[in-house]
Amino acid sequence: MTSDKPSVLFVCVHNAGRSQMAAGWLRHLAGDTVEVRSAGSEPADRINPVAVDAMREVSIDITGQIPNRLTWDTAEASDIIITMGCGDACPVFPGERYEDWKLTDPAGQPIEVVRQVRDEIRSRVDELLASIEQGR
Repeated sequence: MTSDKPSVLFVCVHNAGRSQMAAGWLRHLAGDTVEVRSAGSEPADRINPVAVDAMREVSIDITGQIPNRLTWDTAEASDIIITMGCGDACPVFPGERYEDWKLTDPAGQPIEVVRQVRDEIRSRVDELLASIEQGR
């Protein structure tokens, strides 16, 4: 890590579902020990309301988050970059650590599917946080 407070960037195409849920989980679980960012290569106008509902069910509020465009500066300033099933739309940026999480896109999916995606993201974020803490 480049500092005492590592930074994690979650990236998906629209920055409206998967990356926002992952950022919400990491903020919730890590508190202020990790700097959390999210972005998209083609950001949507707003966050997926079903993703918001699914996160609300676990007492995490992501309603105030806004989809952001992925920039070189944001990627370059991140220690860990996690892309989420966006293939070629999410280019590889140099970072100390890079991972691609293959996840179902929650866009247009019913709440049951989005809950499964939410829970899979939680599991992956738990593993990510454990590895960050182990690396300190």
